Amino acid sequence: LSYDNNGLFSEKWSREHAVEAEDIKSLVHRLFIALHLEDHQLRRERELLQKLDHLREQLVPLEQMKAKIATSADAKTNKLLWTGLALLSTQGGALAWLTWWVYSWDIMEPVTYFITYGSCLAFYAYFVLTKQDYVYPDVKDRQFLHYFYRKSRSQHFDVEQYNKLKEALAEVEESLRRLHQPLHLQLPIQEINDQD
Repeated sequence: LSYDNNGLFSEKWSREHAVEAEDIKSLVHRLFIALHLEDHQLRRERELLQKLDHLREQLVPLEQMKAKIATSADAKTNKLLWTGLALLSTQGGALAWLTWWVYSWDIMEPVTYFITYGSCLAFYAYFVLTKQDYVYPDVKDRQFLHYFYRKSRSQHFDVEQYNKLKEALAEVEESLRRLHQPLHLQLPIQEINDQD
């Protein structure tokens, strides 16, 4: 240790040694990482690949069941859409028949007015109940989900478990992607090109 003329510890000397000590610590840390990083990354990659295989094995039966349920729900939704088209076509035909062959427009005008007003009430009720506008693609999606969840309950398909497994699979795939980026940086250029 160094003391000045008054017997006090020299701060300049201690700062220089503190900086040197920090530099040495940093160097040792970088050497440790350089020596052990590849082993750690390979271990981590093996763990992630095992987890990925395990998740995919769990998802295979759930994916098959989901596909069957989605096909059934889509068929019911399409059937509902075609039924709606058939009913609207029948209503239009009945109103035309009543207007031109049975009664006159003077009699049918109030009827069509109340049918239109009733339709407006029905669409407004839909908005009040669902908090969504009556937009056909949204209604179709809502109906699909309704049939999908109903069929899922009857088939004992756990949608929450399926979603958790899909999220876990996405996280593992993202971790693998991030893990491969530093590995690619450490490979020679021709090896990177060969792997791509």
